[in-house]
Amino acid sequence: MKRVDIDTGSEHLLAWEEDGVAVLTLNRPEARNAMSGSMTEGLARALEVAENSRSIRAVVITGAGGAFCAGGDVKGMAAGGSGASTDDMPSLDERIHAQRLSQRNTAGRIYLMPKPVVAMLPGPAAGAGLSIALAADMRTMADHTFITSAFARVGFSGDYGGTYFLTHLVGAAKARELYYLSDRVSAEDCLRLGLVNFTFPAQTLEEETMAVARRLAAGPPIAYRYMKENFNRATMGGDVIECLDLEATHHVHAGLSEDHRAAAQAFVDKQQPVFNGR
Repeated sequence: MKRVDIDTGSEHLLAWEEDGVAVLTLNRPEARNAMSGSMTEGLARALEVAENSRSIRAVVITGAGGAFCAGGDVKGMAAGGSGASTDDMPSLDERIHAQRLSQRNTAGRIYLMPKPVVAMLPGPAAGAGLSIALAADMRTMADHTFITSAFARVGFSGDYGGTYFLTHLVGAAKARELYYLSDRVSAEDCLRLGLVNFTFPAQTLEEETMAVARRLAAGPPIAYRYMKENFNRATMGGDVIECLDLEATHHVHAGLSEDHRAAAQAFVDKQQPVFNGR
């Protein structure tokens, strides 16, 4: 399939689709891809396209210029607040509502969309950038880099779901340590803790990650959709009976699909299955 650009409405977020994979690139390399309003709006727009596109079956989120994302634009925050009239400033409630919408439309959509999402970290992920990476289903990481929550260092409590995702990945005690102390965590330690699925040399990170993404894109989209909902229900506090019942419902539904029947026959015939999402 020929590469097709996805219109994000922002130069701070580049996106394209090829071979069933959408690649979304955070693009402020001069600021280590620190998040801007334009970037988060572009990310929300691209994620919506990816979720609703029939041709896109997996998503990769990465950063330009050797970094993943430095989180919020702290330099911009420090420089802000001068010269603006209070009449032009949104109210506290308006700011909270806008933040909620931004989080739901980015980290929330990554976590809930019925397609596999891979975060590829060519360099550091910090603050909200780390939260975005943690929202993904899988993470790959250059073996020379690190992550950090960073929030405590700038007097923030954290956003974009990081406390939720990190708690479920490493447990409450370790998550609190990583937030309270805001230490750097090496790629080696990320792999040991289960925060990333694979680490690769920087020079092969993209190649190896895209191989994983293409494998996901060639996989069974109906089964993946149900798997993701099953995992999310378990993570979000479903009790054992609720999770068993949901698995049963999804398993029977998947068994009625053309994809399952064709894959079962391919298994008998010792052939590679082809999944069409039906």
